[in-house]
Amino acid sequence: MTVPFQPFEQDIIALISQARQRAAVAVNSELTLLYWHVGKRINQEVLEGERAEYGKQVISQLAKRLTTQFGRGWSKQQLRHCMKFADSIKDADIVSALRRQLSWTHIKALIYIDDPLKRDFYAQMAITEGWSTRTLDQRIGSMLFERTAISKKPDETIRAELSTLRGQGKLNESLLLKDPYLLDFLDLNDRYLEKDLEDAILRDIENFLLEMGAGFTFVARQKRIQIDEDDFYIDLLFYNRKLKRLVAIDLKTEKFKHAHKSQMELYLRWLQKYEQEEGELPPLGIILCSSKKQEQIELLELDKSGIHVAEYLTVLPPLEVLKQKLHQATEVARLRLAQDS
Repeated sequence: MTVPFQPFEQDIIALISQARQRAAVAVNSELTLLYWHVGKRINQEVLEGERAEYGKQVISQLAKRLTTQFGRGWSKQQLRHCMKFADSIKDADIVSALRRQLSWTHIKALIYIDDPLKRDFYAQMAITEGWSTRTLDQRIGSMLFERTAISKKPDETIRAELSTLRGQGKLNESLLLKDPYLLDFLDLNDRYLEKDLEDAILRDIENFLLEMGAGFTFVARQKRIQIDEDDFYIDLLFYNRKLKRLVAIDLKTEKFKHAHKSQMELYLRWLQKYEQEEGELPPLGIILCSSKKQEQIELLELDKSGIHVAEYLTVLPPLEVLKQKLHQATEVARLRLAQDS
């Protein structure tokens, strides 16, 4: 028979566990800084890649000597990671901040993202949302940055919003809203009704919430609202703790139509009048549809109504096709922004 721990024994166990955790974090932080300095010194030695053959010899010889001196952990691959780290992030202050909040495994995933803005996005989201390294890899693999609204904005705006996230940990809609949403985990057949889509989402609400992003909490399905003598139903209603606002989701198995705007506006005005609590921002609407035409959406000025229209994909296209589609959408959006300014 196992004897239960006494209260004072539980206190001691907690103290030891906490100390071990702090020690592990401190060790990771110091090792990460060491890896950056090692990479920086090697890069200086090989003139930052201008002496390729000499560089290969240096890395190979150094890996052997370090392994003999210090044991495992200093392979040629590890030294290349160090070099990439120092080459990708040259600012010591940035390195100092990252090493206190992310593990070396996180950083290894980040340093191979060539675009600095994209790399900063994933770093700050990983810190804010507490992503594991596995989640970070998944988010990078699913092209989260390219699918968020922030990627369609000018670089200066992206930098400003990431700076706010870094300084205050404050998320806004452009960091959370996506297009398209990837719902391949629902395992839907080729033909399905809106109810089938809704049922599938509720069956796998955990993965749906992960795809939606940070802070979403499920509130209601088929939320009934009564206006005069008429009844209306909001497909899905969520609350987002980060944004401090209700989020109504309308599911469409057809392409976007302008009539969907007035329907969602009605939902949002009712929610604002009857459901919005003190201190909350006005409700946000997301219309998920099978397809859309961007110019029609821009002409309707949906963003001024607090409405986001996005496509959803129940079957993922080949990665290259998805990359091309997202790249085209981003370039079109930035071109139009440039013309407007």
